[in-house]
Amino acid sequence: MSSDPAYDACSKAKRQYDSGNIQGAVDTLEEYLKTDPHNCKVRLQLAQHIIYGLKNKEYGMMQLDVILDLDPDFIDALKAQISILAEDKKNNKVTNEKFQRLLELDPSSDMYNTYARFLRNQMVDFPKAAEYYEKAIAINPNRYEYHQNYSALLLNDIKDYEKAKQELEILMELKPGDYKVKQNYDRLMREKFDKNGNVKKSRFGFLRR
Repeated sequence: MSSDPAYDACSKAKRQYDSGNIQGAVDTLEEYLKTDPHNCKVRLQLAQHIIYGLKNKEYGMMQLDVILDLDPDFIDALKAQISILAEDKKNNKVTNEKFQRLLELDPSSDMYNTYARFLRNQMVDFPKAAEYYEKAIAINPNRYEYHQNYSALLLNDIKDYEKAKQELEILMELKPGDYKVKQNYDRLMREKFDKNGNVKKSRFGFLRR
């Protein structure tokens, strides 16, 4: 038996949640927080159970707000808020503001990639999305996902076929057996480049995702 009451409460709640007793898991964590209201880790688990188990986003977001009032630098709570806010474009302004704070706290390649996806899909800011894909790639140049996302942006949105060609070539080096990438590369060369290797003007789209 653990001597850590917070650990015990979280473990019990997880067992309840995993067995389908979601309300019981929420009750366990809420009961514990009556004695330790400043425990952000326990409150984060509570927020997750409420949001994804009870499907009560409003109450769950309130719990995340409490965490960030207690600790404005709590990265996991910021990530959780952003994942919910980013589901609706009406929240773009506040989501973008929270991303700025998160990027200060966690300037990692994964965060740059995630922010680039938000910029492309939600903010429709293609140049800035490209900037952050490039930041992610600079940190982790062999990450397939980053080059794949960046190539889709270049092909479908920015229409920079020279850079897209380079990205597809990198993808083929990273995964030589990926038939879909080779297919997209051949298509790009056929549709967008002339026999002299110069880009042709066209509106044809690629890699619709």
